Amino acid sequence: MANNVFLISPNDKFSFTKKSLDGLPLPPEGKRYSFKDDKERGLIVRVTASGQKTFQLYQKYQGRPVRVTLGVYPDMSIENARKGALKAKGELAGGKNPNVEKNKLRQEVSLKELFVLYMDRYSKIEKKSWKYDEREIQKFLSHWFNRKISDISKYEIGTLHLKLRETNGLYQANRILERLRALYNKAIEWGWDGTNPTQGIKKFKEKSRDRYIRPEEMPLFMNALSIEENEVARDFFYIALFLGARKTNTLQMRWEQIDWHNLTWRIPDTKNGEPVVVPLTMKAQEVLEKRLKQSHGNPWVFPSKTSKEGYFNDPKKAWNRVRQRATLELWKKNPHYAALINDVEKTLNENNNYSFTVSKLFNTVIEEAEKRKIELPIGLMDIRLHDIRRTFGSWQAMSGASLQIIGKSLGHKSQQSTQVYSRLDNDPVKASIEKATAAMLQYAEGK
Repeated sequence: MANNVFLISPNDKFSFTKKSLDGLPLPPEGKRYSFKDDKERGLIVRVTASGQKTFQLYQKYQGRPVRVTLGVYPDMSIENARKGALKAKGELAGGKNPNVEKNKLRQEVSLKELFVLYMDRYSKIEKKSWKYDEREIQKFLSHWFNRKISDISKYEIGTLHLKLRETNGLYQANRILERLRALYNKAIEWGWDGTNPTQGIKKFKEKSRDRYIRPEEMPLFMNALSIEENEVARDFFYIALFLGARKTNTLQMRWEQIDWHNLTWRIPDTKNGEPVVVPLTMKAQEVLEKRLKQSHGNPWVFPSKTSKEGYFNDPKKAWNRVRQRATLELWKKNPHYAALINDVEKTLNENNNYSFTVSKLFNTVIEEAEKRKIELPIGLMDIRLHDIRRTFGSWQAMSGASLQIIGKSLGHKSQQSTQVYSRLDNDPVKASIEKATAAMLQYAEGK
């Protein structure tokens, strides 16, 4: 039987796939259809007339049929639904009915009560980014905290989504929509018999960021980095650039994770939940060997005497200094901008007795440019700290590495995360075109 045909008999089953679930028919108003998975016994998906698809475990418990709601598709993946069904079956087999806990939500709750449950029972346990949930939900959704969750309408949520795009940008608007959607999905999973009001509200189209340190910028960046006064920050930037690891993993690097025999760094806990082994390049080895001699038994590669965690966790000021130095050097390549910078430096030398920071120089140049109505280019100031990781992948791409190799070195779980590197630089494409053109002309000339 085709996967997109409604299964009337309870014995008919099909394998849940994205294609099959997306193609399920909708029931008449007030009715629900149920479909069975043939891979995980007892796993069903229930479809409402509005198009909401909910995964449930349906089986007998103590002689009576029970339904355990697992989550809403597609926010809950088919793989996680199967895992959830297996877990629920294990609880039932052990004499514990998951619905007992979920019944707490069958009575109407406020958004604030749901938020507290979400943080305590899910976000703080399952998510590394739980602090963002806690901060952002309270910041943008607290005006609804005293309202019952069924009282918040789809229209209101859509209106808020539009308003946040205007006031905070489309990325922030989309993140809040995602968090609100997750709150309602968890409510449904925990027994609330309502409909997710965020369903059908589409996120604004986002453009994947592709900024990286380009070849003409690299000498300026490296020179600026070499004279950064904070040695811990400087070495952190070097390791991030040479190994392409995520900021948090690099800041939390410990000596016990370094395998000097095999020259690798094992990151035990990554964003995708799996450990990653990173080969140490020669330059990375040099930086780490130097830091090891200065470690004096400290377990952190990038220690800090001021942070409560014990490791260096605030590279923002140093990062700004590096970007500012590199940008000033870029501006100096233009005689018009160079004259402006020289004038500012002369004034600062006279007023500050030759003692001023790079940030003071940079900010004063910006102020003076505004007075003279000179529009300065952005330079390297739009390069974010995460762009170091993208720079690592970009230079791999320019060196001819395949997307598969780049994804492996960056610890990507899906190829989609690596696709950005296929369009970051046209040099390899141009070289290929030039080579093909030369070959065609050579043959055309009979050579």
